Amino acid sequence: MPLQPPPMKGSLKIGSFAGIGVFVHWSFLLLPAVMAGTRLMADGPLADRILAAAVSVLFVLATFVCVVLHEYGHALTARRFGVRTRDIVLLPIGGVARLERMPRNPVQELWIALAGPAVNVVIACVLAVIVFGIAFARGDVASALTTTGVMGFATMMVGVNIALIVFNMIPAFPMDGGRVLRALLAMRMEHSRATAMAARVGQGIAVIFVGVGLYFGMFLLMFVGVMVFLGAGTEARQARLVGRLRGLTVRDAMATDFRLLPAEMPLSRCEQVLLEGSQQDCPVVDVEPDGSAGRYIGMLLRPTLRDAVQRGLGGEPAAKFVETIAPALEPEETVLEALERMQSAGVFSAAAMEEGRVVGLVTLAEIGRLLQLRAAR
Repeated sequence: MPLQPPPMKGSLKIGSFAGIGVFVHWSFLLLPAVMAGTRLMADGPLADRILAAAVSVLFVLATFVCVVLHEYGHALTARRFGVRTRDIVLLPIGGVARLERMPRNPVQELWIALAGPAVNVVIACVLAVIVFGIAFARGDVASALTTTGVMGFATMMVGVNIALIVFNMIPAFPMDGGRVLRALLAMRMEHSRATAMAARVGQGIAVIFVGVGLYFGMFLLMFVGVMVFLGAGTEARQARLVGRLRGLTVRDAMATDFRLLPAEMPLSRCEQVLLEGSQQDCPVVDVEPDGSAGRYIGMLLRPTLRDAVQRGLGGEPAAKFVETIAPALEPEETVLEALERMQSAGVFSAAAMEEGRVVGLVTLAEIGRLLQLRAAR
C-alpha cells in the first residue's frame, strides 16, 4: 500500500463517507465537556441543570455536523477536479479537510473554496423555510424567533450556519475567504504573487483581530487572530517554495548516484545495502544475462522492507515487496508535476526513467537540497 500521510496525531476515526475518513481530535472533546460542566455548575434545580447541559452538548454536536458537511462540500467538489481528500479532522475551532493539493487552476480553486460556505447557505435556507413555514402554519410568526424548544433550537442552528458563512468568508488564510481572494487575484496575476498579496491581506486582518480582542478582552478573537496570522504566513512560505521550483525539471532534481536492487535479492541483503548508504528507498530491477540492470519493476520502500524483515521474511526476494504505484517519472517533466504525482501516490521517492532504464532517483530530500541551493543563490 502507498504511504499515505497519517491522520493528525491524537485523532480518532469516527466514520467514513464517500471514501473519506472523518477523525475527531481529542481536544475537540473538551468543548462539549466544558459546555456541559458550565451548565451543571450553575444555580437552579438539578433536573434543569442536567437538561441545560444535555441541550448544550447537543448544540455543540449539531454545530459540528454542519462543520463536517461544510468540509465535505470542499472535499467532494475537489474530487470533481481530480483532487483527493486524505481525511477530515474535527478540532475545537472547526474542521479541516486535508486535500492532497490545491489545483493550480484559479477557477477550480474558487469553486472548491466556495463549496463549503455554499453548503451552510443551503442548510440555513432549509432550516429557515421549515421554521418560518411552521410558524406561518400556526399563525404565529413571532414563534419563529423563539429560543426555547425544538423551534428555538432550529432557529439557533440557522444563526450558527450564518455565522459559519460570515466567518469562513473573511478574506484571510486559512479561511475559505482567503482562498477565494487568492483565486480571484490569480486570474489576473502569477499564482505565487497572488498568494503573497492574499497572505498580506490576511495577516492585516489578523492583526486587527488581535488588537480588537486585546482592547475588549475577547481572548477567543485574539486566539483566532494569531491562528490566522500563522496560517497566512504558512501559505506565503509555500508559495515562495513553489515559485523557486517553477521551471525546474526532474533532471535538475534527480540524484544520479544511487543504488539499484536486483529483483531476486533477499530482503535481508537489501536491508544491508540500504544501511550502508543514506538512501531510504530503492528502485528494483530485473538483471539482464550480461549482469546489467534491466526492466524497472518498482520501488522498495524502507518501511515496507523493515516491516517484512521484522516479520521473518528476510529470505524473500525484493520483487515481492515493491511498490508499483510509485510513479515512473520522465526527466523532462517539471518538478512540480513530479511532486504532485508522488504526493497522489503517497510515496517519498520515485524513479526517473529514460528509454526504459532507471537514470535517476527523485526524493523529497533531493528536492529540499535543490531548494536550499536556489535560496542560497
